[in-house]
Amino acid sequence: MKLYFAPGACSMAPHIVLREAAYSFELEKVDLARKQTESGENYMNINPKGYVPALRLDDGEVLTEVAVVLQYLADQKPESGLAPKLGTKERYRLMEWLNFVSSEIHKPFGSLFNSKIPAEWRENQLELLGRRFNYLTEQLNGKLYLTGDQFTVADAYLFTVLNWSSLLKVDLKKWSRLQDYITQVAARPSVEEAMRAEGLCR
Repeated sequence: MKLYFAPGACSMAPHIVLREAAYSFELEKVDLARKQTESGENYMNINPKGYVPALRLDDGEVLTEVAVVLQYLADQKPESGLAPKLGTKERYRLMEWLNFVSSEIHKPFGSLFNSKIPAEWRENQLELLGRRFNYLTEQLNGKLYLTGDQFTVADAYLFTVLNWSSLLKVDLKKWSRLQDYITQVAARPSVEEAMRAEGLCR
């Protein structure tokens, strides 16, 4: 199994899960600007969408899209507890969180990486994120993680995108619960290992 990643990108979520579930895997760094892997492959031949993550399975097939890759990894290692069983109400709640993080946190944050967006649009996105942060704060109050006391793939995803706040100079002081959440998840060994492997910390 091989994960194609870019340091600190949303591909860090499946990277964390691969380590959390004790998978044996390879990493292949991708230069997203040049669409080339570290070993010299044309990344567009691996994932024609041109972005990460992409997960090459042992049978040679490639899976893409963060929420799908995360659930696939969790379902292959049900003993990890990273996702509730398929078909249960708890699983649909997890999927609800994955969709929320994808559409309401990842996408607005993602637009801020574009240095050419007008100031008015940036302010609009920050206002939207602020409302979403209010909701997250309410939902995390009294809980360790999104679904309760159990760390899941949704937490790997949320941590990854919230972690962009320092890079993008998005001030989280108003949302101390989210700051605590980032610190708490960052202390997990799987997260420390993933960040170190991606060159994001020593």
